[in-house]
Amino acid sequence: MARIRVGTCAWSDHEEYYPKGLPPQERLSYYARHFSLVEVDSTFYRLQPARWFAGWAARTPPDFRFNVKAYGAMTRHHREPRPGEENLLEVFKRFAESVEPLREAGKLGAFHFQFPPWFTCSKASREWVQFCREFFADQLVAVEFRHTSWFAGQNREETLAFLRDIRAVHVACDAPQVGSGTVPRVVAVTDPRLAIVRFHGRNARTWYIKGTTSAQRFDYLYSRQELAEWLDPVRQELEPNVDEVHLLMNNNRANYAVRNALDLMELLGLPTPERDERGVPVPPAKEQRPHQLRLF
Repeated sequence: MARIRVGTCAWSDHEEYYPKGLPPQERLSYYARHFSLVEVDSTFYRLQPARWFAGWAARTPPDFRFNVKAYGAMTRHHREPRPGEENLLEVFKRFAESVEPLREAGKLGAFHFQFPPWFTCSKASREWVQFCREFFADQLVAVEFRHTSWFAGQNREETLAFLRDIRAVHVACDAPQVGSGTVPRVVAVTDPRLAIVRFHGRNARTWYIKGTTSAQRFDYLYSRQELAEWLDPVRQELEPNVDEVHLLMNNNRANYAVRNALDLMELLGLPTPERDERGVPVPPAKEQRPHQLRLF
């Protein structure tokens, strides 16, 4: 049976989760007390130095895993090249070199390629996905589509067959079903090494608002009943057929992602910490120094 890991997309957004006064550089270590997985989302916005990844690897336990989101130019989010992006092959190389410390530490989970809503199902799109997969031939590559055309009608089975052929991980999504810029729930295994589910929330009202922040867009706290809808798909369709299952909460508003990640862990019967009335772990008590005996 698969190892099930639950975590959040990013670790720095959950202000209410961390104990007051905890220095920012200690947040990842605190997060790793409760979770064995995190998705690095900041890599989508900029290429980052390898020393950052080395520091993250050093601050987490040996069994911890990082899924790393591909830079926006690599997933065709940048419609026009930005400075330094004229040579996309060089961009791919720089991205791979920056993440190398995680691979060396044995903590690299998958490279996460989330393609934009305008990346429709076509021969040219499939060729680009295949290029991305082949560039990281020795690593796990996860693919998340966001346009409905990939799973409309017969395209559904053709898309899954394509991902199996190139040995890429299909990313199932929980998201509001509105318009063409969101995909239906498709639970399937395309790489026996890994299955991923990302929970984006179900806030249909803010899904297409231009200029909104990610916290506004993903402003949604799942009920335990809504999360329980995923128990059978995870246990019956994913867990028996892969080595690992990664369940990632992307509803990064306040402490929602952390609360729902812990809710999901409880529903799955995984160990969880004691929680307070806000639904977040009770911070450890400060160490009390023993009273010293004073001699007069």
